[in-house]
Parts: sequence; C-alpha cells; structure tokens
Amino acid sequence: MNSNVENLPPQVLRLVYKEVSALAADPPEGIKIYPSEEDITELLTSIEGPEGTPFAGGIFRMRLVLGKDFPAVPPKGYFLTKIFHPNVGHKGEICVNVLKRDWKAELGLRHVLLTIKCLLIHPNPESALNEEAGRLLLEDYAEYESRARLLTEIHAMGGPGGTSGTHQDPNDGPQPKKHAGDPTKRAGPSAVATPAPLGNGASTANSSNTNSSSNNSVAGKKKADKKRALRRL
Repeated sequence: MNSNVENLPPQVLRLVYKEVSALAADPPEGIKIYPSEEDITELLTSIEGPEGTPFAGGIFRMRLVLGKDFPAVPPKGYFLTKIFHPNVGHKGEICVNVLKRDWKAELGLRHVLLTIKCLLIHPNPESALNEEAGRLLLEDYAEYESRARLLTEIHAMGGPGGTSGTHQDPNDGPQPKKHAGDPTKRAGPSAVATPAPLGNGASTANSSNTNSSSNNSVAGKKKADKKRALRRL
C-alpha cells in the first residue's frame, strides 16, 4: 500500500509518532512493535499466541495501516502470518468491531492491538470472514482446534516444534534393505552361493557306500573262515 504520511495533517502525524514511540518503549504483554522511521502510517507488530488457545506457542506477524482519514476512520489490520481463524480472511484481513462500527478516534492503537489479541482468545463466528473456520468453531470445536493448531505449527513457529522450512531427514521413513543399492549384494549368478555339484557329492556318497560294503564283506568272510577252522579242530 502507498504511504499516507503526506496525506495526514502534521498534528496527526505528531500524535501517531508519539503513540508509536510509547508502544515501542512499553508494549502490551505478548505484543512487539516494529516502527518504521520512513513510514509511520504502517505499523508492523507481532503477537504471541495466547496460552490455552490453538495459537499458543506461535508468533503472528501483523500490520496496521493508517489511512489518510485517520483517526476519524479506523486503521486496517492484516495478519501477515497465515492463521486459521473465523475473523481473519484468506488474505489476512481482520474483521473486528473496533476496526469498524465501534471505532472511536480516542481509542488509540494500543486498544486496537489488545482487541486483536483478545480476538485470538475469543473468536466471533457471527462476523466470520473465514466461513469454514466459523462453522467448525460452532459445530466441531475439536476439528477447528486441530486445524488452527496445525497452521500455527506450520506458519507461526520458527523454532522447535515448527515444521515450516524443515527438510525431511533421509533416514526418516521406511528404509530399503541393505543390499538393495549394493551391486555386490544383489541376487545374481555371482552373488548366490553355488552349491557343490551333485555329481561329486553323489560320487563321494556312492564311494563311501561301496567302501563300507567291501569292508563288511571282508569282515564277514574272515568270520566265516574262523568258524570253519574251529570245526576242523
């Protein structure tokens, strides 16, 4: 979006600069401010996902844009981090009453940021921009929570527990058998143990049987001869 610095009156710019400086020095709990010296009409912030919600553990980047009619007209809010929430559209636009009909010029930017953080704790399905998230919130909270937590882990967690940007470990998942990629281990004529030729084994066995039979015949003959000699006596 184009900067509105040149479109805002000097007194409004001074008030905005003063409030943004105060926010940066003493931000609301769980919120960080990243002011830009070049464009005070675009305020970058980050909000920690509140505990006890599907967004816990995530850091959600957000942008507030002050239009040329600010503060008579509320700022526009956008989530830069993808989030599954009834009141956040697919392009990150935020639907909350304080940015619409409930806006008052004296509320200030701190009130806006706190209201958006509270929206993460108490979504409003009646003014849903994400109709699917709003429907699940009302009809199947477990599924809503699961979807919201999944997107939080993927897009809002840059450290441990986040899956965004990580690479799959080549050792993960089913592994091939150790011989699958080794040509020396593949099944083939050179790798299969070659059994001893049947002919040699049979010859050896037959030879052993023949020798055994011959030995038995000799022993039997000697025994018979011994009996004959005893009869002669």
